[in-house]
Amino acid sequence: MEQTESIGYLPVNNINVFYEFYPNQASDKTFVLLHGFLSSTFTFRHLISLLKKEYQVLSIDLPPFGKSAKCNQYVYSYKNLAQTVIKLTESFGLKKMTFIGHSMGGQIVLNILHMMPELADKAILLCSSAYLKRSKLPLILTSYIPYFHLFVKYWFARTGVKKNLQDALYNHSIINDEMINGYLQPFLEDEIFVALTRMIRHREGDLPAEVLHQIKTPCLLLWGDHDNSMPLKVGEKLNKDLVNSKLIVLKETGHALPEERPNEVYEYIKNFSGNFQLAAD
Repeated sequence: MEQTESIGYLPVNNINVFYEFYPNQASDKTFVLLHGFLSSTFTFRHLISLLKKEYQVLSIDLPPFGKSAKCNQYVYSYKNLAQTVIKLTESFGLKKMTFIGHSMGGQIVLNILHMMPELADKAILLCSSAYLKRSKLPLILTSYIPYFHLFVKYWFARTGVKKNLQDALYNHSIINDEMINGYLQPFLEDEIFVALTRMIRHREGDLPAEVLHQIKTPCLLLWGDHDNSMPLKVGEKLNKDLVNSKLIVLKETGHALPEERPNEVYEYIKNFSGNFQLAAD
């Protein structure tokens, strides 16, 4: 029986997770998309429209972002987020996937590769988070102050979605109302700021170099040369610490690769998925 696309929620790891699943019986390859901080599956909308024509695609709103639930009992650590993604893929009966992670989503991918390397045949990291330390103790302790989430909301309001997009994009001309509203929508309710406060407490630091050295999964690193959030030097260091990786730099491009360069990213994904071994630098 042919599967049809499915968009909705699944209760996984004690939280309702929003997903978009696009089956493709003509392909034996499955891509799992994980977005970055303050983002959602919305950031992959252009890439999904390209990928689903030829491959099976699962895109996930990592809690507490996007349409996924915001829960006071959930632990918003990278390890637990990785376990949540793993359990969601198990619910769909998926095996041997290619994980694609943008920004913070890249760090979740790296955690999955470390925890359960047998799940992935390859990974693609788009301007991945790397080498960030855990929040400092004074900030963690301050987060327990009643109504601290209102300070988080105030910070978000001050920076604003448009300013965040301008910081993430090299080409500001592509910013439009659809993009602004798409990123703003999940932040119109206070629950997200309560969850972000919990994330301040729970988020451990990024994986250290000694753990990255243990990851053997072939990894393609795509980076913008004008990335102000995760500068290119981070990608260069990550490329050295991963033993089976290749770094490709996109010119005149910022941090938000799926927004600025979806077609180029798609072509690199397609070429990478068709060649198991990475080409030598």
